[in-house]
Amino acid sequence: MMPGMIKDTVTLATLGFCLAATITTAFAQAPTPSSAGNAPNGKKLFAADGCYQCHGYEAQGAAPTGPRLGPRPLAFAAFSKYVRQPTGQMPPYGGRVVTDADLADIYAFLQSLPAPPAADTIVLLK
Repeated sequence: MMPGMIKDTVTLATLGFCLAATITTAFAQAPTPSSAGNAPNGKKLFAADGCYQCHGYEAQGAAPTGPRLGPRPLAFAAFSKYVRQPTGQMPPYGGRVVTDADLADIYAFLQSLPAPPAADTIVLLK
């Protein structure tokens, strides 16, 4: 190798490392829709937009109407895609009906739901 090539290789490696670090930092600092959402507002929107009619007020779902959505919803990207382009009986909710910000709030509400108690801790089931 020639001396200039070593310097160029080190410079390119350093540049690549800095670029990778910058991209990683940008993604780590970018808020995700779930963390940017407002859960109390999402709860209001869940009721106002009629989600509760099929999924229940606490997103618990029911076999004949709609699946359980909480307390551990799908990843936001999958959730958003399904709301916009459902494959089942659910009507599509486009951006004019439910904005992206509203959808992030609804998702935050779903994430905020507590997990149900274990069946063996419920006295009436014993």
